[in-house]
Amino acid sequence: MPTCQACGEQWTWKQTFKKMFTLDTSMICPYCDRKQYFSAQSRRKMSMLGFIPPLLLLIPLLFDINPLVMIMILIGTAMIYLGILPRLIDLSNHEEPHW
Repeated sequence: MPTCQACGEQWTWKQTFKKMFTLDTSMICPYCDRKQYFSAQSRRKMSMLGFIPPLLLLIPLLFDINPLVMIMILIGTAMIYLGILPRLIDLSNHEEPHW
């Protein structure tokens, strides 16, 4: 789980999950109310995970899979994806360059 670089408090999974879905590049720490940013490394990790869902959509083209099984695979993958994503976040006190 991410740790605030200003106050050192570790965010919970629920707090992190809520903060992930904002359009602002900064997130406010729920403990010290200071701005925190995704680190460049965590942005890279999350962008790599972004390739998985489109790749899963190619499975029916490669294999003869029942549509119900494919839906179950997609739902299971989405649940795993949403469970793992908040754990990959690292925070920074300042906005780091993108690459």
